[in-house]
Amino acid sequence: MRYIACLLFLFSGTLLLRAQDSGLPGEEVDVVKEFNARLIETNRIRVQPELPPLVTEIPRLDYTISGKVLNVQYLPPKIRPLALDRVDQGATYNGYAKLGLGFPKQFLGEASYDFLDNEQFDFGVDVRFHSADNSERVENQQFSKLETLLSGTAYSDKGFAVDLRAGYDRDILHFYGYNDLDDDFDSELSFAQEDVRQRFSMIHGGARVYNSEPTVGDIDYHAELDVYFLEDNYAARETGLLINVGGSKWFGEEHGVNVDLITDFTSYRDTLDQNLNNFILAPSYQYHSDRFRVNVGIRVAAHQDEFYFLPNLEGSFNVVENVLTAFAGIDGTLQKNNFRSLTDFNPFLGSRNIIENSYVNKYYGGIKGEFLGMNYRAQVSYEDVDNLALFLSDQDSIPRFDVLYDTANVFTLSGELIFPLMTNLELGGNVAYRIYDLQNQDKAWHLPSLTITGSAQYTMLEGSLKLHADVFLENGVPVRNADGSSKNLNALFDVSAGGEYFFTEQIAAFVQVNNIANNRRQRWRHYPVFGINGVAGITARF
Repeated sequence: MRYIACLLFLFSGTLLLRAQDSGLPGEEVDVVKEFNARLIETNRIRVQPELPPLVTEIPRLDYTISGKVLNVQYLPPKIRPLALDRVDQGATYNGYAKLGLGFPKQFLGEASYDFLDNEQFDFGVDVRFHSADNSERVENQQFSKLETLLSGTAYSDKGFAVDLRAGYDRDILHFYGYNDLDDDFDSELSFAQEDVRQRFSMIHGGARVYNSEPTVGDIDYHAELDVYFLEDNYAARETGLLINVGGSKWFGEEHGVNVDLITDFTSYRDTLDQNLNNFILAPSYQYHSDRFRVNVGIRVAAHQDEFYFLPNLEGSFNVVENVLTAFAGIDGTLQKNNFRSLTDFNPFLGSRNIIENSYVNKYYGGIKGEFLGMNYRAQVSYEDVDNLALFLSDQDSIPRFDVLYDTANVFTLSGELIFPLMTNLELGGNVAYRIYDLQNQDKAWHLPSLTITGSAQYTMLEGSLKLHADVFLENGVPVRNADGSSKNLNALFDVSAGGEYFFTEQIAAFVQVNNIANNRRQRWRHYPVFGINGVAGITARF
């Protein structure tokens, strides 16, 4: 308390000193009454709110805007593809092998394998061997055929690819046609195998360079080289070289201009040396629309300082979408009849022949489309052919054929049909009927007029079992006798059937029976085909 009293004393003294310094009178002041503030009563003013007057007219406003271009840079959007549902495509295999035995003394072997399969390089090998021997019934009626091919593709990061291929083919057959001449000789003819053997050996290869990715300006290009060396058992040799350089320019992914420059050399030697060299320039233009498509082109061919202008025109109109399409065109082509192409068509050809070009102008028209799942095509055509190849049998004791050329007009009616009858059954067939009008010869020797083929494929047991059947019909071809008269050989009626059953995903068994009707038709005079024959074996995928 003592300390508190001292503090009060000091504080009061301080106040007294301040009062003296303020200049107030020093007399004492008596407080009579405390101040009491009050508010007087007021009258409240009531205000009634009112809406502003309604505006019924819309005022017209004029704006003046000065234009200004802003340079705004947008980053390219990152587009991410939508995820797709995975579809099970089944197992894939790099290798395939097939082995079969049959009658008469038939052997079949096939193999194929892809060693590499990636984005930079792939390489594969294919081998096929087939032989049959019916010598017990027809002397020296036997053949063996070997085909081999090595192929690969290299893809460059520069946007182009290179295809390389090389192969060796060997085809051994025999001129067994003398068996059909026994009635013309006093004694039965018989020859050793080496006396009637024919062997075609061919080494072939090629290369192709092309753009594997789109180029600047949307231009596609390619350069191709093909070469082969062919010889037979009678010292006939042929060398072929083909160079094809070309390119395409597309406009709007619908219309395009294409140009090909082709150089085709053939050198053939038997007792004489023959050359058949062609140069072809083939420009064309394609136009596509929703319902109409047209191709306009021409082939300018040069051979022995002579030029040939062969038109290449085709137009099609989609009358009913995906149901009916009408088409018409002119196709001018140059077909080379060299030793290779002639013996592919008729392996019993002699070794001394004249090689020539066939100049063909084909005028055609027809309809095609799809109806109720059925794909069809019907066509009528007229061909003007200069140097049509015909075949005549010589009068030797070992029959061989000579090639003969004639000018001809060929009128053809043809049709094709593929009809999936059920989800696991498909039927198909085609027919062609030809009428020949020749300038010099009486008939088109060894060329058929009517050809009919039919096929059926049936799949069951969830794809494990596949069955098929085929029918081949062809009229007997006309032939010329030694006295100049003509006749027709017997017709072809060939029914074949087969099937394949997969025991596992990799292993299957197959069977194939050909010429069930045992038709002994002669496609080439004095050379009957094999009768009923078949082969069975196993197939492996790995």
